[in-house]
Amino acid sequence: MNRMAKGNHKSSQGWIPQKEQIGMIIALIVAVVYVFWQLKGLLQTPSSTLHSKHFEHVYKDFGSYARIALFVVLAYYVLLFALRQRIWGSLSRVKKWFSSLLRLARRLHTPLAIIAIALIVLHTVAVFMYGFKFDFNNISGLLALLVLLPVPVSGLLRYQRLDRKWHLRTGLAFAVLFLIHSFL
Repeated sequence: MNRMAKGNHKSSQGWIPQKEQIGMIIALIVAVVYVFWQLKGLLQTPSSTLHSKHFEHVYKDFGSYARIALFVVLAYYVLLFALRQRIWGSLSRVKKWFSSLLRLARRLHTPLAIIAIALIVLHTVAVFMYGFKFDFNNISGLLALLVLLPVPVSGLLRYQRLDRKWHLRTGLAFAVLFLIHSFL
């Protein structure tokens, strides 16, 4: 009887842990509202403005805001890697500080990733409105976007331990392509 109660409790838990649901729901609502609000503004942009320097700054701003959010999202993995190193013997104060930062980065990882994806969608739509050219910058951005697509799906599977490390692998591939797109 006890096993059955435990089994039922686990199945009623859902995909996302209770403690992360509120942050994810708030981030999802903010992202959806912001995307629709900005898409409405983008679609009302006069065609004479689409190829101007002003509109170029609009889509670059979306990318810059997404870059800031992604740095915080990726900081979780950098801090986790740093804390797993065996260099912390005499640096216990620094390790405690890194541990605090890691907890904060973990709490912000998923909500900021949702918001970053919304900003990336807006950036992509605005780039296509501005005029997509087959150059290195646009191709690297398109490749990064294609690699990003399975990351949130594998992230959901990660909660149930079903992703077989695909979230980390595709996330790292996206990070490399994102850095190439952003800085080269």
